[in-house]
Amino acid sequence: MDARMDDLDKRLLDIIQSDFPLEARPYAVVGERLGISEDEALARVRALKQSGVIRRIGGNFQSRKLGFHSTLCAARVPEDKLDAFVAEVNRHPGVTHNYLRRHPYNVWFTFIGPSRQEVDDTLAAMRRATGIDILNLPASRMYKIKVDFKMANNASNEEED
Repeated sequence: MDARMDDLDKRLLDIIQSDFPLEARPYAVVGERLGISEDEALARVRALKQSGVIRRIGGNFQSRKLGFHSTLCAARVPEDKLDAFVAEVNRHPGVTHNYLRRHPYNVWFTFIGPSRQEVDDTLAAMRRATGIDILNLPASRMYKIKVDFKMANNASNEEED
């Protein structure tokens, strides 16, 4: 954790990760909850994003409930083809995560598309573009967990027993 974060930053992170206000001016609402101005709330978020503490801000949707199909993929990518393979995978908007691993299958990514056929077609196009075989590992059962990283140490943010 960044030592430059103060308690206000931590409280701000608690709000925006799980209770982001769906309002026309969300940072005004966040600021009001924290006792600061809208400008200060937004400036703090920008600083946390610039420092890398915040990676992205956006909605999370349950793709299956929207009728989409998702799959986990893995590939054995030679070191000399790694950059080109990763660039090809990342250019597709349905890729939500892409990780390098110390494993024979060294690149793992998740892909979501509007249908199983479109996912299969896109993975086939990735194979043709890179010459790398991609394992398609769709889930047989879906498990969704909610992960929050409680930042502030105050009673209002602690989980109840």
